[in-house]
Amino acid sequence: MSENWFGLEFDLRLGNPGHGGLCVARHEGRVVFVRHGLPGELVRARVTEDRGGSFCRADAVEVLEASADRVAPLCPISGPGGAGCCDYSHATPAAGRSMKAAVVAEQLRRLAGLEWDVEVEELPGTGDGTGWRTRVRLAVDGQGAAGFHGYRSSAVVTELACPQAVAGAFAGLAEQSWRPGGELQVTVDADGTRHVVEIEPARISQTGRRSPGRRGAMARRAASARPRRERVAFGTGRAVERVGERTWELSATGFWQAHRGAAAAYSDAVGQWSGLTPGDTAWDLYGGVGVFAAELASRVGERGLVMSVESGRGAVEDGRRALGDLGQVQLRADRVETVVGELPGPVRTVVLDPPRAGAGREVVEAVAAAGAERVVHIGCDPAAFGRDVGLYLAQGYRLEQVRAFDAFPLTHHVECLALLTR
Repeated sequence: MSENWFGLEFDLRLGNPGHGGLCVARHEGRVVFVRHGLPGELVRARVTEDRGGSFCRADAVEVLEASADRVAPLCPISGPGGAGCCDYSHATPAAGRSMKAAVVAEQLRRLAGLEWDVEVEELPGTGDGTGWRTRVRLAVDGQGAAGFHGYRSSAVVTELACPQAVAGAFAGLAEQSWRPGGELQVTVDADGTRHVVEIEPARISQTGRRSPGRRGAMARRAASARPRRERVAFGTGRAVERVGERTWELSATGFWQAHRGAAAAYSDAVGQWSGLTPGDTAWDLYGGVGVFAAELASRVGERGLVMSVESGRGAVEDGRRALGDLGQVQLRADRVETVVGELPGPVRTVVLDPPRAGAGREVVEAVAAAGAERVVHIGCDPAAFGRDVGLYLAQGYRLEQVRAFDAFPLTHHVECLALLTR
């Protein structure tokens, strides 16, 4: 068993970017995953986590030889030992997109067996990478102060200085005391109205409270996902959003793309790739409030059918109100995994926008069994995206196109879209 390196410092030459906002380095035969560095840099790294085995984690605490792509960090709270928000804050926007492209290409190579040239596109409204986020979920510490979780930590950094948020999102929040252990949802909608909703603490099981490993993490995530009481502190709690000429009104705590330019860009891409003609049937799986369903409806016309499935009942109700004039759209409140085998067909095109974990084998095989000619698959995690693409290939699909969007500037996160045909 190797010596525990926690707290030790080493001078390391950083290699390629890795999934999760880090660069890969090696020291004495072990892999070291280093945050806050850039490929090619020589840094002094301090080990922040070492559980034994072949790798450990570290922060670049001093840059000895800087990359030409390095800039003064735009985020004052995300450096070594800080919040987990802006892990690419020290890179030029172009360098950040290049690193994300390399990670997506590597995941497609490793998990789907494909060599693919990936380009990460800038979304409208990105600017210098600041002021693009219209939705933020804040933590509340034990003393009632709002802030951001530390990296891989339950600790809360209470300086509300993350530069991702649109102007005015955090105004006055630091001066108030909130329910300890709860959360705040901050949403600035398309009309510029700010909604702040206080969410009660999650009721975490003993496993979630006591276990530091995977079981504990899963228990904590499950507790956070369960319905919790909410209190509207600012605004109405009902956010107005638009794509094109259509307006949605939805819960401020409900899902909408965080980047102000994302929903329209993805909707356009889905429509262009759908291949639908009047009278066709399409499925919109994990459909949310029906943004993609509205786009697909315009393609299938009044004689066609768009079947949208979403597990969140509130989202389905909001979608029905927004799309009430589209008789060809049906929104169903159910789990995709439960009903995908019984949806109406024959289906020509299936659009999937699953959560971070991806769609998985069961759903991919059900889509293939339904005979869909075209699949538009969306993923916000490169590893889950690469795995799902590989599952489609195993079902006889061909990958035709990939588009990746820099939907989360200053961070390592990236949104990927794949067009698959059979």
